[in-house]
Amino acid sequence: MSKEKLCLTCGEEIKGRADKKFCDDQCRSNYNREQKVSHDQYAKRVNAALKKNRQILKEMNPDGMVKVLYKDMLQRGFDFGYFTSILKTSKKSYYFFVYEMGFLPINAEQVLLVKKENHRRMEVRR
Repeated sequence: MSKEKLCLTCGEEIKGRADKKFCDDQCRSNYNREQKVSHDQYAKRVNAALKKNRQILKEMNPDGMVKVLYKDMLQRGFDFGYFTSILKTSKKSYYFFVYEMGFLPINAEQVLLVKKENHRRMEVRR
């Protein structure tokens, strides 16, 4: 008793090799294109969030180091969930970076914005 295999794209019965997943080349192409679009859309959303965060950090920190309010960053659309790296200092503070632009939470209201090249005290601890 063989179990009927169905095409992953259209649901039609598959005839032929036991390892076949699609009924024809068009269904295979459609499936692969849909998978690529889905992955690309996620990457585009993440990249857009990183780009926006970096731009906000650059605009709010033109001189390389400044204290700002969380609420002002949020008001501009900054998303604290998107960053590219974390650096831990010898004082166990954590800087979050979006490429070269970073921030250090100071307290519940304030954030210190920094630019990697301008902040010499940062050390990477593993």
